[in-house]
Amino acid sequence: MNIRPIKTDADYREALRTIETLMTAKPQSEAGDRLDVLVTLVEAYERAHFPLDLPDAVEAIQFRMEQQGLTVDDLVPAIGRKNRVYEVLARKRPLTLRMVRALSQQFHIPAESLLNQQSQGKPRNPSRRTASA
Repeated sequence: MNIRPIKTDADYREALRTIETLMTAKPQSEAGDRLDVLVTLVEAYERAHFPLDLPDAVEAIQFRMEQQGLTVDDLVPAIGRKNRVYEVLARKRPLTLRMVRALSQQFHIPAESLLNQQSQGKPRNPSRRTASA
């Protein structure tokens, strides 16, 4: 099979090229096994070299609002009064545990994202890769 660890960017690019040629391989064939092993190696390399950051709490809430067409009024039952919702969205007030639970249960926002709160008043670096909420 002649598969070796991916240690450099060149190794990574070569593995991606090889994977592309093997995408039509039949499962349980030699080519299919090679594809499985290469994909596993590439995933490990990407986790180590291109980590995905979870979105912060405000980004997760805003993403869900966009996805579901929610308004500030829709968040009131989970966060509290309307002015409190605005404070959270402006990063002037952190989420409480009660808010995290309610947002997670009512809007299916992963709690991990809601617990990932950036410093108040400091927007995130938009050039970083983030996972979806």
